[in-house]
Amino acid sequence: MPPPTPPPATPAPEPDFSSPLSAIPSTPPACASDQGSLCERVYRLTQTDWLSRSADELFSHLVVVLLIIVVAVVLRHMVHRAIRRLTSGAGQGRVPTLLRPLRDRAVRTLKDAAPLMVERRTQRAQAIGSVLRSFSTMLIYGVAFVLILGEFGVNLAPIIASAGIVGVAIGFGAQNLVRDFLSGIFMMLEDQYGVGDVVDLGEATGTVEAVGLRVTTLRDIAGTVWYVRNGEVLRVGNSSQGYSVAVVDIPVGHTTDVDDALEIAERAANAECAEPKIASKVIAPPEMLGVQSVTAEGVLLRLTIKTRPGEQWAVQRAVAAEVKTQLDVAGVPAPFPFAGRPGVAGPGTPAV
Repeated sequence: MPPPTPPPATPAPEPDFSSPLSAIPSTPPACASDQGSLCERVYRLTQTDWLSRSADELFSHLVVVLLIIVVAVVLRHMVHRAIRRLTSGAGQGRVPTLLRPLRDRAVRTLKDAAPLMVERRTQRAQAIGSVLRSFSTMLIYGVAFVLILGEFGVNLAPIIASAGIVGVAIGFGAQNLVRDFLSGIFMMLEDQYGVGDVVDLGEATGTVEAVGLRVTTLRDIAGTVWYVRNGEVLRVGNSSQGYSVAVVDIPVGHTTDVDDALEIAERAANAECAEPKIASKVIAPPEMLGVQSVTAEGVLLRLTIKTRPGEQWAVQRAVAAEVKTQLDVAGVPAPFPFAGRPGVAGPGTPAV
């Protein structure tokens, strides 16, 4: 009896590689049997084992990340709003809250201040507020970024070490820029000078037109604009803080009666300071200091006048002109060489 003929072999079905997931055998995870669960819904949509099993963990991480981002944005908005409230008000004629506890050498209120003083306070408040806003933004978003990386299990030690190395490299390469910014910040906090002040910064002397965290802009008497880096300022001479002093030097000849000359000069200075165009610039009456020096040319008398900030030069010119006029009217001899040598007749001066 012949052996039975085996049935023909059925060819194995060819795998379908049209989809990346079709080549991976997918076995329903145990959590897929829970009806209504997140795992079951994800598996029904994707037919992916690992994604279904990780759905709960991924969802919890995403919720935490979203919460961190929302908290960071809200916190930044609140901090910036508080900083703006602290630095506002200079333009409306009141001292900003942020500047009240700081050392301020200008006038205490802005009601009677000039427009330049208002601009000075405004720029100072805006600069400090800008620094605080930038620092708070970097701090809040930096902490949020670190928390997000930690939520995903990223090892932060190499990142922090690399950031430290990069920071050191940038610090060495941009140390001049960092020095300019730090000097600008302390200059703002200490109120060393501001818009409208007449300052001497060493290489440049003039009126301050703009104050920044990196560069100070001032214009000299010839109209030249100077841009001075804050980090390069080693010393500052400010002629416009609190009050100024007009110094008037009066040269007279050796044959002058000093007491009479002092009386004439003081009387002329008081009369000029009482004029309406000068009275508003003067804080205190003129003070006659007396003889400043005695030289071969003559005798130098000196008087001083306390003025408002920045007004000393106008007062000095006006008072000097009036004193000179009154001395000429009184016949006070001028010093050599304007009146000739002692013992030699000069113009308007009798020989001795």
